[in-house]
Amino acid sequence: MTDKISIHGLYDLTHTAAAPLLDKLTYPWEALPKIGEFIVKLGAALSPEEYDRRGDDVWIAKTARVFDSAYINGPAIIGPNTEVRQCAFIRGNALVGAGCVVGNSTELKNVILFDGVQVPHYNYVGDSILGYKSHMGAGSITSNIKSDKTPVVISADGDRVETGLKKIGAMLGDRVEVGCNSVLNPGTVVGKDSTVYPLSMVRGFIPARSIYKHAGEIANKI
Repeated sequence: MTDKISIHGLYDLTHTAAAPLLDKLTYPWEALPKIGEFIVKLGAALSPEEYDRRGDDVWIAKTARVFDSAYINGPAIIGPNTEVRQCAFIRGNALVGAGCVVGNSTELKNVILFDGVQVPHYNYVGDSILGYKSHMGAGSITSNIKSDKTPVVISADGDRVETGLKKIGAMLGDRVEVGCNSVLNPGTVVGKDSTVYPLSMVRGFIPARSIYKHAGEIANKI
């Protein structure tokens, strides 16, 4: 089971600038407390010919398009050919890859977005890692703290992994599709190439190449 929710079970690390960080770890949520420090170190090494530095610890690729009304707080890196649209709110500790879309009124906090990720409309993504070309439909969010404020436990295939962290959103594998207005509860892990139906309330682990219809009904993709 642990391989299914491990970094190498969920992600192709050739599609993220965070590879040096993630490659040293076993589970993706282990990277969450380290994102800010990693961004500062990585940003300092970026080429000034390819990235503009704006304010404290914010690096934006010269080929990225950032609308004037977007707010970006550091530490943050916005990758090449990424679009940050109107009124996006990037609160800090955000490593956004190449060719991504951060949409209007979308909020990011303490996240890694692999290359090609789309969070294009009214999304909240906090304390989460989104794999290569994953997509969150309009209004879908990651819930990153339990109502009782206790540490998040990752549940998968009957096993429980203690994380010791009070804030964990969702770990989406490569090419995951999340339907509109879905809520991914704290500690949700979705395997590669899986699809979540719109209006879903998701908790726990969804295996790779699955279709999540509702709690208790997960179908295999053909």
